[in-house]
Amino acid sequence: MPLLKCSRLIWLDTYSPADPAVPPNPLTHLSLRDRSEMQLQSEADRRSHPGTWTRSSPEHATILRGGVRRCLQQQCEQTVRILHAKVAQKSYGNEKRFFCPPPCVYLSGPGWRVKPGQDQAHQAGETGPTVCGYMGLDSASGSAAETQKLNFEQQPDSREFGCAKTLYVSDADKRKHFRLVLRLVLRGGLELGTFHSRLIKVISKPSQKKQSLKNTDLCISSGSKVSLFNRLRSQTVSTRYLSVQDGAFVASARQWAAFTLHLADGHSSPGDFPPREGYVRYGSLVQLVCTVTGITLPPMIIRKVAKQCALLDVDEPISQLHKCAFQFPGSPPGGGGTYLCLATEKVVQFQASPCPKEANRALLNDSSCWTIIGTEAVEFSFSTSLACTREPVTPVPLISTLELSGGGDVATLELHGDNFHAGLKVWFGDVEAETMYRSPRSLVCVVPDVAAFGSDWRWLRAPITVPVSLVRADGLFYPSAFSFTYTPEYSARPGPPGTPEPATGADALLESIHQEFTRTNFHLFIQT
Repeated sequence: MPLLKCSRLIWLDTYSPADPAVPPNPLTHLSLRDRSEMQLQSEADRRSHPGTWTRSSPEHATILRGGVRRCLQQQCEQTVRILHAKVAQKSYGNEKRFFCPPPCVYLSGPGWRVKPGQDQAHQAGETGPTVCGYMGLDSASGSAAETQKLNFEQQPDSREFGCAKTLYVSDADKRKHFRLVLRLVLRGGLELGTFHSRLIKVISKPSQKKQSLKNTDLCISSGSKVSLFNRLRSQTVSTRYLSVQDGAFVASARQWAAFTLHLADGHSSPGDFPPREGYVRYGSLVQLVCTVTGITLPPMIIRKVAKQCALLDVDEPISQLHKCAFQFPGSPPGGGGTYLCLATEKVVQFQASPCPKEANRALLNDSSCWTIIGTEAVEFSFSTSLACTREPVTPVPLISTLELSGGGDVATLELHGDNFHAGLKVWFGDVEAETMYRSPRSLVCVVPDVAAFGSDWRWLRAPITVPVSLVRADGLFYPSAFSFTYTPEYSARPGPPGTPEPATGADALLESIHQEFTRTNFHLFIQT
């Protein structure tokens, strides 16, 4: 967690790992306008120009504050999570190389289960999903022939799951990169929004040459997310994906899971992953960790596969869509070794046989040969419980990093991310901050005084942490994974009128007495 220090504002906490983009030049000192010059507006925020400090009107802010407090207390957010592969094979001629693993969408959060009172469908007694989705490539014109409808199904963990199994890149598409587009529509035809995936690289076929670290787009680095799938006799209908269900590893025909691939250390304890940077090479000891459940497989040695044989002497970098095998360490010398394998829907161990012709190879079966591919995930969170509009929730602002400037009584916080606009306000808990829109990737706000969270707080000895969120002008609430922590100053609470102030060195004297008491007790403990 990043640590930022100043006199009254100490650190910023983030609860989800993010890949911080390179921030712009550090924010130094802002020339704050006089409050009489500031534009205090709400609906006019969208018309404000970059560089203008804005705040909602007092009446609007009061209404929003109660709604924001309810959103924070009731946890009524809605989350859209898109999972997809980093690369996709191009189709040629009449063939259709469907994306593998197929892009999938998860809808989670209690906000999806909140039934609006004015929904005509619910009043009519209809049942079934309240939202439907359509997914396609960003080059598609939006016609039904170029998009696939997603049928969402409820999972045991209450999430809604939908999968696009028949998407592919046609020969006519000459681009090297593209994005997936997800369109969500509520029952009754109300447009919820359009969500985009991360960038996907188009390749013609998996590279069979020895990989070089110069082509980092296709290499797989330690700590990245991957998916594993198996195809018996190269048949598409027999595809099985490594997944986790009910706390166990399974081979699923319909759902896949993303795993964090760590370079493991043979001397570290289970579950402990010391940070090891670099690209994963064949022959390395690795460990797979499920990104959702945190369940791990034992450390295994990743091997390259060629002609259904594990190559034991290859140490080149791993590439996208390569066939590989995972060998459990500790195999006896001269033996074939034990490998990760599937048996229908179960994940088991397979005892390989030594190759009679080449000592540096082990004979495998089809079920122990896996295809590895990097994956991406993008998540959008919002809450429509405050909104008084039928406008789409997109574009959803995404915060990637925070940058604190100043301190004491005046401090500013810059938010770096994507999809920012002039209609957004930064909120610290249920307190709105004066906000300035700089660009679609930058918002700056004035950190509210700590007194806004309680008049007596500054005399307490404990810090206070508040979530950082964004609110659109029409009341749409966007939570984030970031929070802000105020740290109290070391001072005494003021007494009644007429009470003499403590001496200047009173706090220092108390601190020295405390240190001496601790030191004495420590020596007594040692002597005992």
